[in-house]
Amino acid sequence: MLISVYGIGWLTKEGHGCIRSGLRQAYEKGEGAHTLPKRDIFSHPFKNFGRLDAISKMTAFGASLALRDAGIEYSPTDKQDIGIVGTNAEGSLRSDIEYFRDYLESGRTLSRGNLFIYTLPSSPIGEAAIHFGLLGPVAYVASEKHSLTTVLDMAEDMVLANEAPVMLAGKAEADEAVFFVIARDQGRDRPVLCDFAEARALVETDPELSGLIRTFLRMAERKG
Repeated sequence: MLISVYGIGWLTKEGHGCIRSGLRQAYEKGEGAHTLPKRDIFSHPFKNFGRLDAISKMTAFGASLALRDAGIEYSPTDKQDIGIVGTNAEGSLRSDIEYFRDYLESGRTLSRGNLFIYTLPSSPIGEAAIHFGLLGPVAYVASEKHSLTTVLDMAEDMVLANEAPVMLAGKAEADEAVFFVIARDQGRDRPVLCDFAEARALVETDPELSGLIRTFLRMAERKG
């Protein structure tokens, strides 16, 4: 069974975009992911987006850009057999610290519930699954080395095991993110960026995200 990459969405400190479609949007001075107009990234309003922690927002942005790059539409009423696997370097540590700080400032009695929601490392991909209507597997991967490679491998295994025909797989930090859409070969119905083995090899050789994005952009330009 041939597994291919159908799209990649990315955000760095310098800008954001999509690999296959060639979208590249650089930030002006003072801009960043925090200034992105949500209407330009999501096809419909993201409920309670303002309460999301930083990694959840980056996960949502990255997943949306990846789906756009793969030509996959979504809506509030349609559910799709797509799964999502994600990772990051710190898990939910930042949100845990913020929650505990709020608990101390509240006199050690209680803390805000909207902070508690993000004290699980799986919360960001859970929020994305809800917004995009994903019915497939949802999993957070804790991995110290080559975490993006590990996530891609898990997503591939899920497709091969028929747990979902399409998987989102990626990594999101507070200031950068990248997500891949991988799926079984769908013939000519949907353009392919590259095969899975080629993408995995590129990820393994360049762990730094900005460099990895440049490598994928060059590959897409070369393939036309």
